[in-house]
Amino acid sequence: MTAIEIVPTVYKRVLKLMGNRFEISVVSDYESWASSRIDLAVAEISRIEKLLTTFNDDSQTNQINAAAGIKPVRVDQEVFQLIQRSLKISAITQGAFDITYGSIDKSLWNFDINMKSLPDAETARNAVRLINYKNVIMDPEHLTVMLKEKGMRIGFGGIGKGYAADRAKAILQQNGVNSGIVNAAGDLTTWGTQPNGKPWTIAIADPNRQLTPFSTLNISDMAIATSGNYEKYAVIEGKKYSHTIDPKTGLPVSGIKSVSIVCPSAEFADAMATPVTVMGIRVGLDLVNQLKQLACVIIDDNNRLYTSRNINVKN
Repeated sequence: MTAIEIVPTVYKRVLKLMGNRFEISVVSDYESWASSRIDLAVAEISRIEKLLTTFNDDSQTNQINAAAGIKPVRVDQEVFQLIQRSLKISAITQGAFDITYGSIDKSLWNFDINMKSLPDAETARNAVRLINYKNVIMDPEHLTVMLKEKGMRIGFGGIGKGYAADRAKAILQQNGVNSGIVNAAGDLTTWGTQPNGKPWTIAIADPNRQLTPFSTLNISDMAIATSGNYEKYAVIEGKKYSHTIDPKTGLPVSGIKSVSIVCPSAEFADAMATPVTVMGIRVGLDLVNQLKQLACVIIDDNNRLYTSRNINVKN
C-alpha cells in the first residue's frame, strides 16, 4: 500500500473588513486547519475595526472626537500606543502624516471627472487649520487622549489597515502558521515561504495598468504598502492631481503616481507611503534613506522609477 503524500498548499480567504478587501493566505497541509487559523485572524481584524472605526458612535476614535476641545477620554492601552506611534511618525515626517486629518472638509475635494478647479489657497488653508498633531494631548499615566480644539477629529485611515495586518500576522504565527500573507487592500505583510520553499514574490502595480505589475520584489518576513493616485485623481488644466492632500496647504499633491514602502512592519509601511507622496521625490527619498530597515519605490507622473539606496527591484 502506498502512502498518500501530503503537499503543503496555500489556502486563501477574501472578505471585506474595515471597509476594504482583505485577503488572508495560509500555507498548510490541511484545509480545515488553515480555515480555523484564518477564522482567528478575521476575529482579530474585526476586533480592531470596532476600536478604530469612525462609523460607530461607540468606537474609541469617535469618543475622542466627540470630546474634542471639551475633555480627555480614557482609551485602551493598545489605542493609546497606536496614537503615540502615529504622533512619532508625524514628527519624523514633519506633519506630512497626521491622524488629525479627520477634521478636513471633504466637500472641497471631489476627486472625480466633475472636479474642474482647485479651491483657492486661502479656502484650502482654512479647511486644514484644525489638522495639527501637536494638539493631541496624551496622558500616559491615565491613558487619556484629548484633542485640544473643538472640531478636531482623528482617523486611522492612514495606519489602521497596516496595524490590523500586523496583528493578524501575529495571531496566525502564535497559532502555528509558519508561512502566509495578510493583504489589507494592498498593504500586505508576508512571512515564511511559498510551498516550494521560495520567497514570496510581490508585484508593484503599474499605475497605468493595474492588472500588470510595474516591477516585482522577492520578500519574506517583510511588509509592503503602496499609495497611488491611479484610482482617485482629478485632471485640471492638463495636470493630474492625486487624492492625497498636503495637510499644510490643504491642496492635492502632484508629480507622483505611486509610492511603495517596504519594511518589516505593515503598520509603518502603511503610515509612510502617504507622507512620502506629500513630501515629494527628493525629500521623501532623503528621509527614507535615513531610516533603518526602510526601503522605497516611487513612480512619477512620467513613469520614471526612483528607489531608495537599499532596494533591488526587478523590472
